Amino acid sequence: MTRPPYWIAGENRPGRYLITCDHATNRVPDEVGGGTLGLPAEDMARHIAWDPGAAGVAEALAEALDSPVICADFSRLVIDPNRGEDDPTLVMRLYDGTIIPGNRHVDAAEVERRKALLYRPYHTALAHLAARRDDTVIVSIHSFTPCLRGRAPRPWHIGVLHSHLDGRMSRLLIAALEREGDLCVGDNQPYNGHLPGDAIDRHALRAGRHNTLIELRNDLIATPESQRAWALRLIPALQAAVAGLT
Repeated sequence: MTRPPYWIAGENRPGRYLITCDHATNRVPDEVGGGTLGLPAEDMARHIAWDPGAAGVAEALAEALDSPVICADFSRLVIDPNRGEDDPTLVMRLYDGTIIPGNRHVDAAEVERRKALLYRPYHTALAHLAARRDDTVIVSIHSFTPCLRGRAPRPWHIGVLHSHLDGRMSRLLIAALEREGDLCVGDNQPYNGHLPGDAIDRHALRAGRHNTLIELRNDLIATPESQRAWALRLIPALQAAVAGLT
């Protein structure tokens, strides 16, 4: 490959948090379709291809917490690292009304090639970082679009997602955010918080690690300044949630 399918910042930082960003970029590697999925630039800039603003929040949060961050460096449309290996939505052919030309005729062999090229190296690196401490807390940063095509506007500023298998940290985080008084906080909104084989399931739930997944509305984190501001705003709530676990 021309470059790794992920980047890590602060690998040797001592903090117990591991910040992850599964949908950090909309990059299509040259090894996939010559660097294109056949979509126009305006579609690749949409939420269907990545989580706009999430990487900036994740990096700023990790720096402030003196902890490492790992970001996947390939578009979710190439292959989605936040899905299980056998999930039917691992490689999407249609997303929010948009057909993905480069995925229309993807067969099992091509999916396997993308797993080996991108998906598995990312998860191997994430697993290595998660294992560096016995008390690692995984915080996964995502963003969501204010409105899907043809749907009602989403009212939440922030969503906190959690699995029925372990929602302890997320519930404490929701309570801490709601105490601020000026946020519309989604509890397992705008998505359900558990998909078998997803990144949290794979690296946190199966290993018994404390975890949460944070979804920020992407129009609120459109600039580097707003990304850093949200990262700093999250820290007291995260610290309160972790403190409540012990």
